[in-house]
Amino acid sequence: MKTIVLVRHGKSSWDYEVSDKDRPLQLRGIKDAHLISEVYSREQLNLNMAYSSPANRALHTCMIFLRTWDFPLDKLEITDSLYDFSGDSVKSFIQDLDDDLEKVVLFGHNYAFTELVNYWGDKSIENVPTSGLVEIKFDVPSWNQVSKGTINKVLFPKQLRK
Repeated sequence: MKTIVLVRHGKSSWDYEVSDKDRPLQLRGIKDAHLISEVYSREQLNLNMAYSSPANRALHTCMIFLRTWDFPLDKLEITDSLYDFSGDSVKSFIQDLDDDLEKVVLFGHNYAFTELVNYWGDKSIENVPTSGLVEIKFDVPSWNQVSKGTINKVLFPKQLRK
């Protein structure tokens, strides 16, 4: 059984004249990342590895989640493969994962994550929002066999905000 947890980066700011990779999170993005990571921390995490896009907004979101979960940072890998907006690079990255890993979390971008959720999931999700989390389980022994899976958990900030 293989499980991926896809987390879209928090709400980012367009207020600065910086490259796309350097855009920071807005305050709302920081708060939403804390909210979702705290709610998901009540689950049996059992994560083997975390991967993040190198983009500032994705990496900052990743660090909020991993610190909330007390996840060891030596099990974090930053990879350009997740700085992807179509989903093709992320899909290849997942299918090339080491089969010793059972459950991984990825921090990245749309439209890639919404595309993959709908490609691999058993329900249609119109849009994975910023700080949104979707967990998909696959009944396969190898990552390169990943195809249709079961969406096991969906956490979106709008559903949880007070």
